[in-house]
Amino acid sequence: MKKLVFLFVSVCLLNSCDHIDDFIGGGPTPVAVSPTKVLEMNTQYPLPYNVLSTINGNVEVRNGGFGSGATAHPTKENEFYAITDRGPNTNYLDGKKFPVAEYTPRIGHYAVTAEGKIELLEEILLKDPMGKLISGIPNPEGKGATGEIPYDDAGNAIGFDDYGLDSEGIVALKDGTFWVSDEYGPHIVHYDANGTQLERISPIGVNEGTGDRKLPAVFASRRANRGMEGLAITPDEKTLVGIMQSTLYNPEKIQSNITRIVTFDLETDYTRQYVYVQEAANLSNSEITAISNTEFLVVERDGKFAGAGAAQKHIYKINLMGATDISGTNPKDEFGLMINDKTIEQSTAEELAAANIIPVQKELVVDLVAELGYPHDKLEGVWLVDDHTLGFINDDDFTVSDNDGDGVIEQKILPGSTDIDASSLYLVKANYK
Repeated sequence: MKKLVFLFVSVCLLNSCDHIDDFIGGGPTPVAVSPTKVLEMNTQYPLPYNVLSTINGNVEVRNGGFGSGATAHPTKENEFYAITDRGPNTNYLDGKKFPVAEYTPRIGHYAVTAEGKIELLEEILLKDPMGKLISGIPNPEGKGATGEIPYDDAGNAIGFDDYGLDSEGIVALKDGTFWVSDEYGPHIVHYDANGTQLERISPIGVNEGTGDRKLPAVFASRRANRGMEGLAITPDEKTLVGIMQSTLYNPEKIQSNITRIVTFDLETDYTRQYVYVQEAANLSNSEITAISNTEFLVVERDGKFAGAGAAQKHIYKINLMGATDISGTNPKDEFGLMINDKTIEQSTAEELAAANIIPVQKELVVDLVAELGYPHDKLEGVWLVDDHTLGFINDDDFTVSDNDGDGVIEQKILPGSTDIDASSLYLVKANYK
């Protein structure tokens, strides 16, 4: 296991540098490093937030929520982006209750300041092709529906949103645009620098701007609320790489550790698919980010808090080289490639091996719970700070939860404390290249 050291944002991360501007890529006010801070462990930097609303008199719904995915700014070393998901929600009847139903998913643009603080520079609200703000409300039938019925805070059923997005993965391009993946369709959506939709690619291909570009049909069998959780782009900006959170329900509800990665060539529209084998069934692949055109980091986690039983928050380095493309001959096949009359998801790892299907190579880089007691349940964002440093961000669910499954919204508290679970940045040194 590689030795990891958590660092203050306000210190230099390279042993050879003496000033904060060496870390953030230049700054007007050099600040000397305190040697004692270099050894500081398990330091948390909550992201800035404001309160969207207060429920039941004292439950704060915060914005917050910037932690479903993260990505480096493509040209500025001291800046990064993080994205929210569909907004605060809890399970309710046959769907979801949305206490702030008008909430618009958004991208947060952040900087690390010379004073060692996290500053929110701007919020980029996501919009449909006409420039109208979208919501996080589910899509209707035929446009990416998950079967979830949306309700407002009073329990009244509300309408669907053709362009609603449960955003989870994000990449930023040098031209200022973004690609975002979600858990509904699943969709991969291209947004301009102001957040207006340019194109939406999905297995059903029904929304404006897609033309003939589609994801393979099998991805429409994603499990509700466990769609395309992570999205990366290769350093040459030619290929999108998406990872599904859990196994597809292909063709029925399946509890398996067999999951899929899909690559999408933006120049040719050509797709490839690969098997990613989780450590156990029902875990979550909650982020993927590119190291090279073939190597990536993947966050594989459970949904537990550290201290509330065994929790897994693993970072793996994977390599697509040598892995078998499981696309099959026709991307329109709803079940995808079959092995002895079984879908990939119905097959075991042993059956896939017998059919000469090789999954992606996988190497553990960081076990955040074992090494550091990482306290949050939803580790979902990774920012590649530099060749030696990773930034981790958690999804705080807008600081609300439904602990009893009764639809009553409560404050999300870290177990064993009175602290609200806030979206926070942690930095860790790791030799991941």
